[in-house]
Amino acid sequence: MTHFMSLAAEPFEQIASGNKTIELRLFDKKRQKINNGDIIVFTNLSDHRQIFVKVVDLHIYDNFADLYNNLPLLKCGYTEENIQEAKPEDMLEYYPQKKQNQYKALGIEIVLI
Repeated sequence: MTHFMSLAAEPFEQIASGNKTIELRLFDKKRQKINNGDIIVFTNLSDHRQIFVKVVDLHIYDNFADLYNNLPLLKCGYTEENIQEAKPEDMLEYYPQKKQNQYKALGIEIVLI
């Protein structure tokens, strides 16, 4: 199955370069349809370029705190320069607390194809 998702320019470039191999999302109804082996087409919101990735694993946690404690954050878009400031509350920029309380947290492990 093929899924379509949008990304801001920075995370898009991190995935395109191979530095980011785990995309963090809510495990909402749309993401609950994703399975290992599926394809995701990420579209850059800035210039509409696309990259294709294959899902190699799904990491599901009750919340982003558990996710942050268990996944290697350097593979989730953080860098050596900002890893010390990484915290689950960073996800509030993307998902309001109400949505985070409603759904679990998901790390989609991917490889470029």
